Amino acid sequence: MSRSFQIHEPYSQRIREEDLPRPPKEEVVSKKQIGERLRALRQARELTQAELAEILGTKHTNVSGVERGVRGLTVQQIVKLARALDVSPDAILGNGSKGTLPKQALSGRAPRRLERIQSLPRSKQRVLFEIVDAFLDKHAHGAGTSHH
Repeated sequence: MSRSFQIHEPYSQRIREEDLPRPPKEEVVSKKQIGERLRALRQARELTQAELAEILGTKHTNVSGVERGVRGLTVQQIVKLARALDVSPDAILGNGSKGTLPKQALSGRAPRRLERIQSLPRSKQRVLFEIVDAFLDKHAHGAGTSHH
């Protein structure tokens, strides 16, 4: 018994790269811009290149290359960096804004202190936040509001 096969033309119907939509040129972010943002985010967290490299499981020369704009990043690497720096991938890519740091890029010891606070039991966190709120209410002259 012979079977009849219908012949399709899947290979002639392949999607060509030039048929795929491309992002507008004005949204392209250069390696140098990404490197500048990465450096600023890393420094805002008081991390050295070696410390960030250790968190990422890579060499500090790789971090240096990205920060200098001579090394590019894959999407997966951007996501890994974002997690390591506790920011969104948009913070690294710039989200269309040129040269500005995202608001979540806390400076100094704040990120490390927040991590330590988050590790406390809820009851201790509440006590600490009440103290901080009282201090801010007294000394911030209306700049902060109470978060009870």
